[in-house]
Amino acid sequence: MNRPGFRTLFVINCLFLILVVSIATAQSKGRFYFEARGDVVWDVPTDQKVIALTFDDGPNPRYTPQILDLLKQHHAKATFFVTGLRVQKYPELAKREVLEGHELGNHTYSHPSMRQISSEKLQDELTKANQVINHVTGQQTHLFRPPGGHYDETIVNTAKQAGYMVVMWSWDQDTRDWGRPGAEKIVRTVLSNIHNGDIVLFHDHGGNRNQTIAALREILPELQQRGYRFVTISELLHMKETTKPSENRR
Repeated sequence: MNRPGFRTLFVINCLFLILVVSIATAQSKGRFYFEARGDVVWDVPTDQKVIALTFDDGPNPRYTPQILDLLKQHHAKATFFVTGLRVQKYPELAKREVLEGHELGNHTYSHPSMRQISSEKLQDELTKANQVINHVTGQQTHLFRPPGGHYDETIVNTAKQAGYMVVMWSWDQDTRDWGRPGAEKIVRTVLSNIHNGDIVLFHDHGGNRNQTIAALREILPELQQRGYRFVTISELLHMKETTKPSENRR
């Protein structure tokens, strides 16, 4: 046997195995990896009939007021993940959101792509957005939702170091309202899949949101009829129980 050749083959096989394990480890850093670390939340296991409605990308001068009117009518609280640029442009809407008991979350300053974003760029986006939110409303926010819902080690760690909890949404509560699938489909998505502690994703900016508003007119009273209460993300997090990750809920 050619011993040097055998050793070379053995080393190559070992290096290949290390590479495969490294790739598998990187790919495994999905929901349950970050959820187990407590750095990202998708939903909150609870026995209480509560859910959190969230709205991304605003505020918008046409659609946000209509959504706020509906929430007020049904005594519902929500969390608005706002961009600093739009808070700067429509400060009165951000003020109204806070005055009416809703919560603001950081959705970056300019809504950049999160794919391959540097830690430095993300930190700058978070800082600028928070400064605008604080200047306009007097509040600091500790919640962050990455644009496009994209997250990785860099994004999560940068947000964590800046003092943020990364907030996603329940897997079966993505209304995909940005694609205008029809108000009926938005209603069906929410009502057919609702669970205690869910986080529901809507948008109040980024295109025509009439379907979102029409769907809310049906969703809000129906869920109230079922006994659900609408809370902010912070209120939901305070209810977090010491249970296993929500893989057991679905």
